[in-house]
Amino acid sequence: MRRPWYLPLLLALSCLLLPAAWASDPASAPTAPPDPAERLAGSYDVAPVRILGIPAISVASPVVGPGEGSPDARRRASVIEGNLSLLYRPQTLCSGGEAVAEAVLETLVLGGPDRLCTGDPWNVLGTPQDLRVVVTQSAPGPPVLEARLKGRPEALPLLTVTAADARLHGQTPTALAGRWRQLLQRRLRHARLTMQPDQLAIRLQATLAAELFLALSMGLSFWGWSHLRARLRARQQSAQTAADLQGLRPQLLMLLGRLLFLAVLVQLVMMLALGVTAIPGQIPLGMALLMQPIAVLFKLLLLGLVAFLLRLLAAFVLRQWVSSLRVPFEERARRDQRYRNLVQASQRLIDLGCIAMLVILVLADIPGISELSFNAVLAGGALLGGLAIAFQGLLRDFVAGLVVLVDDHYAVGDWVEIDGLEGDVVDVGLLVTVLRAADQRVVVVQNSSCQHLVNHTKIRSGIDVVLPLAVTNADLPGALALIRAELELFASDPLWSLEQMAPPQLRGVNGVGPLGIQVSVMLTTRTGRQWACQRELLARLVTRLQREGIALAGASAAVLPAP
Repeated sequence: MRRPWYLPLLLALSCLLLPAAWASDPASAPTAPPDPAERLAGSYDVAPVRILGIPAISVASPVVGPGEGSPDARRRASVIEGNLSLLYRPQTLCSGGEAVAEAVLETLVLGGPDRLCTGDPWNVLGTPQDLRVVVTQSAPGPPVLEARLKGRPEALPLLTVTAADARLHGQTPTALAGRWRQLLQRRLRHARLTMQPDQLAIRLQATLAAELFLALSMGLSFWGWSHLRARLRARQQSAQTAADLQGLRPQLLMLLGRLLFLAVLVQLVMMLALGVTAIPGQIPLGMALLMQPIAVLFKLLLLGLVAFLLRLLAAFVLRQWVSSLRVPFEERARRDQRYRNLVQASQRLIDLGCIAMLVILVLADIPGISELSFNAVLAGGALLGGLAIAFQGLLRDFVAGLVVLVDDHYAVGDWVEIDGLEGDVVDVGLLVTVLRAADQRVVVVQNSSCQHLVNHTKIRSGIDVVLPLAVTNADLPGALALIRAELELFASDPLWSLEQMAPPQLRGVNGVGPLGIQVSVMLTTRTGRQWACQRELLARLVTRLQREGIALAGASAAVLPAP
């Protein structure tokens, strides 16, 4: 059944929009793993402090030695980020119902100006120039960075520069405090400017214009892709031969269609990333969404190059194996046949291994995967073990397919009989073997289900030609002499001698019954040529015996040739 044309696009869209839904609705997002930003640097735990999601400074906490018992770096960074966010981000301490209740109470009943759920309850927001970051330090204590705000008498403490911070940065606490003061003042003023209503409106308008442009370009790309698919489908329906689909023009159209589909996906990712970056503080997430497909594409190209090189190496090794001079002459054709089979199987194994490696590398980049605990790894191993038990049939077919290839049970081009199913081998896969029967039906056999195998064409082929003579023949020795003479003529015929690997052997009388005397002749031919030789030899023998007046048995006693 033909898959709907829109199915790949829907799958890609769902995979891309699911992270965006989590990003836009924090309540529905999965539980975040521990912050991977905290890193061990020598004897210190180090964590970044972010403003609008972008790292600004790094704070440290000693792991051993002096300072044990102090808050760890991640805890310090979280507290400092909370202090800094007071200066540029409106704080929401109330639910929606509480905000409405407060507004009704203060407006209709009390008439007071103070609001906790709305506005600026701590008088810390304002214009960028209203903010100054200063350094204060008491005689015995460390430097403290504070925010001086217009209209607020008291300063707002931001952070304390500890001895661990100074030792890690290689500066004195005072020098490090001065450096951080300039940096934080510049970043905080920019954050306050970004959060101004007019700036948010400009940001929203620019984002909508860019999203509209990307939507139009994506629509054009999608229309071009659909148009090319329709043209290719019409060309396939009107093609008379397979060669009509192998020209340069069809291949270019297929390549252009794939590029357009890739352009649709890229533009969709860009729209998603642009929408996320429009939210203040979500620029790193938008950049991550934009870089993730690029990283996947880079890994895909890298693994594609690795697969190409491995294919070349496998082909080189197999060519050395097939061209070995130690192979007997009569087995060279079989080795050539096995070579084509092993090249196909090695390419499939290389592709499967590279795809599995690509999946592992992509999953390793997902936040939280690399920080999984040992118990989570054990749980994953248990899950893989459960899946292996559930899909043990596939594993059994895979191992059986490798055994078939290594032990040379059969190869592409052989005529085999597997558990009563007979046909020409057209594909030896890693899981199944595909046969094409004489009536052109396709038979798919699981590799592990092969219990009784008969290979009719391995290295050489042979067939027992049975000629039924009538029991009324009085001169049986004379009939056998005529058959022997005809066999010698057949063996010396230049058109058929090349098909035979040994002269036909007259085995004599093979059986006597009420239907006639069965005379057996053994033919040994090149692989797959036994049935053609059998038909030609039977025609010659029947013509010769009829010409000499030797009667044949009834037609019901004749053994019909195989297909």
